Amino acid sequence: MSEDKIKAEHRTEFGKGAARRIRRADKVPAVIYGHGNEPIHVTLPGHETMMAIKHGGANALLHIDIDGTEQLALTKQIQSDPIKGFLEHIDFVAVRKGEKVTVDVPVHVVGEPAAETLVVTENTTVSVEAEATNIPESLELSIEAAEVGSQFLASQLVLPSGATLLSDDDLLIVNVTHAPTAEEVEAELEEAEADAGIERDESEEDAEGGDSDDSGDGETEGEPAGEGSDSEE
Repeated sequence: MSEDKIKAEHRTEFGKGAARRIRRADKVPAVIYGHGNEPIHVTLPGHETMMAIKHGGANALLHIDIDGTEQLALTKQIQSDPIKGFLEHIDFVAVRKGEKVTVDVPVHVVGEPAAETLVVTENTTVSVEAEATNIPESLELSIEAAEVGSQFLASQLVLPSGATLLSDDDLLIVNVTHAPTAEEVEAELEEAEADAGIERDESEEDAEGGDSDDSGDGETEGEPAGEGSDSEE
């Protein structure tokens, strides 16, 4: 796990207006909680902090220098702009080297399953206890050549030394099922539409069939008219 050093400033202004001013200056408002101490309100450099979090992953560990005092902080919650993506606010938890923490670690599924299968990911993270300075950025799960009916549980994940799985051993991570055919998908769609009370319009083929029938009727009606004309002669 990477550890990045960031220089912070104490923050004394609060509220939405103060937060907007901080962000306009390309900085990020943040709070550090933990160890029974009062929360520490700080301002962090925007670009450096974003790069450190991208580099460290979901559980990025930062060395935050606050007026010459270094604080080891674990990223807990990140608020970012949904459109522009810039950081709006960050919550950290103060930790110490050697201290064990509980975190959710992402599971990355790798490998290609057998043909005609559908991979269903049931859970994307697992809960793990690990030393603050040795948190895995992710856990890899291989589904290479997995056949229909294969199931991969949390207990099958390989954790680094010193880490303990806290999620249930039988937590389902990936389920490999039969890939539905086009006919099966169409049947399911029709059933869902019927349940919802949706009626489909006639297909072009049915419409064309109806036109040809009308045409035939016209010819049948014309025959008596012709016969009538002959009889008058």
